[in-house]
Amino acid sequence: MFNPNSIGRFTVITGHYGSGKTNLAINLALDLAKAEDEVLLVDLDIVNPYFRSSDYTEMLREHGVRVISPTFAGTTLDTPSLSAAVHGAFDTRAAVIFDVGGDDVGATALGRYAKEVAAIDHEMLYVINRYRNLTGGPGEAAALLGEIEAACHLKATGVVNNSHLKAETTAATVLDSLPFARETASLLGLPLLFTAVPHGLLEELSGTPDAAGIVENAYPVQIHVRTPWEDAS
Repeated sequence: MFNPNSIGRFTVITGHYGSGKTNLAINLALDLAKAEDEVLLVDLDIVNPYFRSSDYTEMLREHGVRVISPTFAGTTLDTPSLSAAVHGAFDTRAAVIFDVGGDDVGATALGRYAKEVAAIDHEMLYVINRYRNLTGGPGEAAALLGEIEAACHLKATGVVNNSHLKAETTAATVLDSLPFARETASLLGLPLLFTAVPHGLLEELSGTPDAAGIVENAYPVQIHVRTPWEDAS
C-alpha cells in the first residue's frame, strides 16, 4: 500500500480536466493531517467551477486541514485573482498541497509561483485517468504533460494512476488501467508512484491477480468530490 506520508512536504497535484485531481488532493490532505501538526491545501483552480478543493473547506477544517483559495473560488468567474495568502504557503513548516487547475490553462496560475516552488524541495504529481477524453492513450497523456510543464515552468516528478469512471468505477476499471499507467510513466521517464483505488473496491480486489493487494503502491481513497447533479440524485 502507498503511504501518503512518504510524499514530500510540498506537493503539487496537476493533470487533465476530470482526472480526479481535487478528490486525490483532498484524500492526501486528510491522510497527512493524521500525522502532521498542520496541513495546508492551496486551491489554485481558477477555471473549473464544479471541482474545487475550496468547496470542501468546512469538512477539511474539521479534520485539521487549512484551505487557501483564490478570491473567486467557488464561482464561475475566470478572473485570475489569487489570494496573497498563497505566498504564505512558502514560509510555513506545514505540509502543503497545491491543487492546480486542469491542463495547461489551469497550470498557468501555478506558473506565477514557479520560482518559489523550484527553490524548495517539492514534488509535482501528474495525475492520469485512462478514461478521460484526449488522454485515453499513453502518447496523448505524455504529450499533455509537456503542455502543462511548459505553462507552469516546472517539471513533474512522478505519475499517479487515478483512472476511474466516477460512480461507474469497478474492479475491472482499475485493473484495465494498469498497462496504460505503466506505459505512460515509461514514456515520460517518471516513476509510477501509486494507483488510487476507491475504498469500496478494496475487498472485491483483494483476491484478484494484479489487484489492490498486489498492485504496487495501491492507495485507498474516499470519494469526496461530486458534481451538483450527483448530489441532487
